[in-house]
Amino acid sequence: MSSSSQDAAKTINIYGHVSAAPEQIAKTFGAHVSTVVDEDCDLAIFAINPAAGIDPVTIEYWRGFDELQTPRLIVVTVIEGTELDFDDAVMLANRVFDQTVTPYLVLHGETGSPIGLISLADLNTVDYSTTPPTLGEADEELRQVVEDFREEYFLQMEEMEDGAFAAGILFPALPLNLSNQLGVDLVNAYINELPSRS
Repeated sequence: MSSSSQDAAKTINIYGHVSAAPEQIAKTFGAHVSTVVDEDCDLAIFAINPAAGIDPVTIEYWRGFDELQTPRLIVVTVIEGTELDFDDAVMLANRVFDQTVTPYLVLHGETGSPIGLISLADLNTVDYSTTPPTLGEADEELRQVVEDFREEYFLQMEEMEDGAFAAGILFPALPLNLSNQLGVDLVNAYINELPSRS
């Protein structure tokens, strides 16, 4: 997805341990890896590798943005063959960052690799193992599997007004796999929610 001139006006900083591939993530979203709490950035993206956890320096960066109310997004690298997964990383982020919200859950293929996502808002699915990605609807079995997660998601969103992400008070956690582009479109959608600098 190419950046528009509106996106180009946004300053996006990436924070996270080297194991979460912050340089690659920065390149994907036209951002740059930062080692300071930048009060002028429009969005701070925190990258987490579930297998490595969240290091103290990254936690300090997160805390540094609390008073600034800078919009923050968490991306969790979901990679085939790792024992820890998206849910583990979200639980950790809830403990050491702030309460996050997970609008999407990861769907795995027959080999266990992350190939798709399901939206908790509307139960639509995206299969990134095809080119282009295949859109679909969750079957009854999948709907039952995600029912509790969906209820929790709606409870969290009840307390939030439109624009809560851009206001820096809602912290979405999204799965991301750059090798098959899983989640890249979702991150771009959140970036597009931010007002552009005039």
